[in-house]
Amino acid sequence: MNLPRQRLLSLAPLRAFDAVARHLNFRAAAEELHLTQPAVSRQIRGLEDELGTALFSRGTRHVALTGAGDALLHSVAPWLRQLDGTVSRLRLTMQRQPVGVTTFASFASLWLLPRLAGFQALHPEIDIRISASDTLIGLDDPELDLGLRYCFPDDAPAGSTRLFDEWLTPVASPDLLRRQALKRPADLARHTLLEEDDHRPSAQYLSWHHWLRQHAPSGIQPRGWVYLNFTYQQIQQALAGQGVALARLPLVWESLARGELVEPFGAAGRIASPLSYWLVRWPARRERAALAAFESWVLEQANLTRTAVGTAQVD
Repeated sequence: MNLPRQRLLSLAPLRAFDAVARHLNFRAAAEELHLTQPAVSRQIRGLEDELGTALFSRGTRHVALTGAGDALLHSVAPWLRQLDGTVSRLRLTMQRQPVGVTTFASFASLWLLPRLAGFQALHPEIDIRISASDTLIGLDDPELDLGLRYCFPDDAPAGSTRLFDEWLTPVASPDLLRRQALKRPADLARHTLLEEDDHRPSAQYLSWHHWLRQHAPSGIQPRGWVYLNFTYQQIQQALAGQGVALARLPLVWESLARGELVEPFGAAGRIASPLSYWLVRWPARRERAALAAFESWVLEQANLTRTAVGTAQVD
């Protein structure tokens, strides 16, 4: 016995059915679909012929769903909404323009992320992928376009651009300074110092011992030490009034400007570091408008940082 071939229903008649079922009006459905009313009527009649049953009861002044039409609508309507939603998301994804950037965690937390909302407001169509790593790796990673790094000038990869130089300065919360005065370096003997626990060669310039040798009386010892893995942890502790941090000035100047942190010794307490912050370009990156926009924005923000801390870029 040969069974009749079950043909799959076409999408266009189902869309016409959905529109008429929602409006219960052929003219309104035709306007929504940008078709003529006769064209919509033909699609509905063709669908009814395919199914072998009437989907609408048609009167002189009204259109109503039949029982079969109501059953079909309960299946078709959510399916079409799901299909349209998926298509919209796919189209949106194809229109997105991702940029991959790698940087170290403290720079991301203290400098990049607080500013990123400004970039997203200017370029909502660009997605930023941030990979936090303390080492410059992945120069062949196809998902990365650039890096924001901290190193000696001789260690900056070819084609890098210097963002700004490094200055270190003691900082503390106003609340801590109200509880325990800190007017001269010798007063550090009554304070806890927040120290970065880092054994890389660059860490010597971030160390309190380096600063104390230049500014404090010989042999001075603080009340205590707290050793932390990352710079942003030091700043968090300083903001919480848990001690005095030797901060990277370019990363905290906004907190200083807002009064959340204080430089107890002012500009006289600042020391320069031989390291700088760099924008590193990936050799195999694909040049495109989104990447150019993000890179330009980073350079603009770096210029604002240089101006704020009063240091000129060294070419």
